[in-house]
Amino acid sequence: MGNRKYTAEALSPWMKEDAPDRDVVLSSRVRIARNLRHLPFPMMASAVQAAEAMDRLLLVNESGRLNGLGEVSSVRLSELSELEKQVLVEKHLISPALANQAQHAALMLGPGEDVSLMVNEEDHLRIQCLHAGFQLKETWDTASKIDDIFEEAVDYAFDEKYGFLTSCPTNVGTGIRASVMMHLPALVMTGQINRILSAVTQVGLAVRGMYGEGSEATGNLFQVSNQITLGQSETEIIDHLHAVARQIIEHEKAARAKLMNESRLKVEDRIKRSFGVLSYAAVIDAKEASQRLSDLRLGVHLGLLPGVDEGTLNELLVSIQPGFLQQAYGEALSPEQRDMTRAQMISSRLATHA
Repeated sequence: MGNRKYTAEALSPWMKEDAPDRDVVLSSRVRIARNLRHLPFPMMASAVQAAEAMDRLLLVNESGRLNGLGEVSSVRLSELSELEKQVLVEKHLISPALANQAQHAALMLGPGEDVSLMVNEEDHLRIQCLHAGFQLKETWDTASKIDDIFEEAVDYAFDEKYGFLTSCPTNVGTGIRASVMMHLPALVMTGQINRILSAVTQVGLAVRGMYGEGSEATGNLFQVSNQITLGQSETEIIDHLHAVARQIIEHEKAARAKLMNESRLKVEDRIKRSFGVLSYAAVIDAKEASQRLSDLRLGVHLGLLPGVDEGTLNELLVSIQPGFLQQAYGEALSPEQRDMTRAQMISSRLATHA
């Protein structure tokens, strides 16, 4: 594929679409883990077996079975530079695990970058679908249709008792991980976040940061996902997550209303101070930048920063990450240079909104 077209812009086309509850939910994601029958899982496969799995899965696209999705591009990870792989991770198009695969790993990407099919990551196939805003059920519908296409073309590893077999036991059963990426600044500011997140974990859901398992929830961004894949149907998993996410959305909106009713001046001061810092800082690290961009995003949705565009903030959220910064600069940067370049990039983008 023309690799550059997928790494040149921070925002994937799907991220630019208007969507339900976009003020709270950045994205809805469904990922399906599948393996091929009669081949060892990637971690146990020989080079020959891994290559066979990759060729069989890429053939599904090459044979035209995925044409209904538009022009799906296939690329072997060996064709990408380390920086290109890092940028794809920052855009959530591939996982860190796939980026670190040494051999026989591949990627199939839909034209809108809302479909990402990872080959020989932890499992032979990871089907990932993304939609803007709170569109969990629509995202599941897309992922399920793609799963059906592959199931008609290849034999999946399946057990009548346990369901779909996966490398990690926590994925056995349906193989589904569904999640919503939520921006919850008001719940954090009003001190309600720990209570909410505790309640979420008690009903069988997991809460992680922007980049999934092992990542910190910076910038008030929380990824809420299912933990259980065995013993529940796909519909039950999606419906449960959808119901809990809807409650969180309503709690966040209520907290925002409370802030505006009881602490409007204090909130406005915080937001405008963050705008000032981001507009004039000479250096800024990723953590502080993410937090202050969170303040600006809240300000936009509260009507306190009428001149600032949400799309610019969403783009900055990705483009201030290390891979994008180095790609924009054209060479490797030290942490200090990245902090300086990040500050310059943010300042330049916000200058038109001053």
